[in-house]
Amino acid sequence: MAFDREHIVMLPMIAKGHLIPFLALAKQIQQKTGFTITIATTPLNIQYLQATISSTSSSSNTQSHSNNFDINLAELPFCSSDFGLPQDTESTENLSLKQIGDLCAATVNLEVPARRLILDIIEKEGRPPLCIISDMFFGWATNLAKSSGTVNVTFTTSGAYGSAAFMSIWLNLPHRSTALCDGYFTLPGFPDQSRFHISQLHHYIKAANGTDSWSKFYQSQFSLSTKSLGWLCNTAEEIEPLGLEILRHYFRLPVWSIGPLIPKDALKNSSTSDLRVSRQPAEKCMEWLDSYGSDSVVYISFGSQNTISETQMMELAIGLEESGRAFIWVIRPPVGYDMKGEFRAEWLPRGFEDRMCKSKKGLLVHNWAPQLEILSHKSTGAFVSHCGWNSVLESLSQGVPIIGWPLAAEQAFNSKMLVEEMGVSVELTRGVESVIVGKEVKRLIDLVMDKSGEGGEMREKAGAIKAQIRAAIREEAEFKGSSAKKMDDFLETILSARQEHKSIIADVKGKESAPYTAD
Repeated sequence: MAFDREHIVMLPMIAKGHLIPFLALAKQIQQKTGFTITIATTPLNIQYLQATISSTSSSSNTQSHSNNFDINLAELPFCSSDFGLPQDTESTENLSLKQIGDLCAATVNLEVPARRLILDIIEKEGRPPLCIISDMFFGWATNLAKSSGTVNVTFTTSGAYGSAAFMSIWLNLPHRSTALCDGYFTLPGFPDQSRFHISQLHHYIKAANGTDSWSKFYQSQFSLSTKSLGWLCNTAEEIEPLGLEILRHYFRLPVWSIGPLIPKDALKNSSTSDLRVSRQPAEKCMEWLDSYGSDSVVYISFGSQNTISETQMMELAIGLEESGRAFIWVIRPPVGYDMKGEFRAEWLPRGFEDRMCKSKKGLLVHNWAPQLEILSHKSTGAFVSHCGWNSVLESLSQGVPIIGWPLAAEQAFNSKMLVEEMGVSVELTRGVESVIVGKEVKRLIDLVMDKSGEGGEMREKAGAIKAQIRAAIREEAEFKGSSAKKMDDFLETILSARQEHKSIIADVKGKESAPYTAD
């Protein structure tokens, strides 16, 4: 497929879990087409993206051209203090729930500088961008694209099932209008047998009534996002057939499943040798894992923005120790404390970290660990996860089964799908207010790590999904996977939309210049 020089503008939500998939999508499109890609976001997020690009490139500059990628980073001015937020707040990281809500509401104000950016591109290039790819939380981009003479495509960085459930719940609030049967309710767009439970909803969703600030933001932005030309989804046809069917039929939109957006090296190699990074604590983690046999280590992480309560942390530690299994735990201060602050020994059983260190049974890594490298290591046998979609894809791409502990956003719906549709997970608990006990932690770890029975079945299914993911992204001379084909279809669609728009403009101009004749 040959491509003319075109320009695509991307508008990601200002959260790390969204920025990274947008960057991956930008690189994939640019590598395939040679298009210019501009990612527009706030100043501090520009810095984050620059650092991310620099970490995988030997050179980086303010325009962020690297490894033949023509990816531009454009600043959208944003002053958080104008919206009652702490100064320099440009990400959801380390914010309270109320502050996250305030930040979400404030993002609609990015439309004004985004419009200026589009006008600058039109003035410089003589035509609008080929399309604007925007986050599902930035529904305002649909109107921006329309008024600028281009099209808008929505990109959900989550999976199809989780995105569909999250949107349907916010647009319909069915748990308020439907009689609950033992806490269960049906969800518009989903089969009746796919019932949801009230405990799968975060408390701010339970409290929503359609007039609160959360409802106003989500309902307005999601409604606008459903008016875009179509959706890009970070998943593959083979792994989420039900979710994609729901997303397409309920919202009546074309959906291009172009994922998983995971580094190609991680999907090509059977070992972690090409993935290893040189900085600490990465080297320490890899050396530690090297000392264990295949599928023998439990990896625990709740993502970059989450943690659990003090009592949950204590019981999780007790269960891990009682299980006798080797583990790597990415640990942060519990809920109510500064997640980037100093970790206190009192949050764990007395002497726990010393015992784990001396016995070499457990490695506690504070704040950050090289997750994809850990998951791709032969020793990793299970993942205790918050079920954020990026983490889910990384785990399944390596054939690692999951012990789910959803905490926020659409994570509970991802967990439900992993258990009920994929059969690659069991759920330990939900949220930070639930009560867990060490014995249950041990029981589920033993179940998943057992290479026979249910654990063996989960591992086999995870292995099958690993193969499906690799097949989906393959693009070779005589073979194209489903995700590669969907990317081609997406590009053909937006290029056709450009031609259709040119024809309409030409037709209008022709009619305007035609001589008037009376009937």
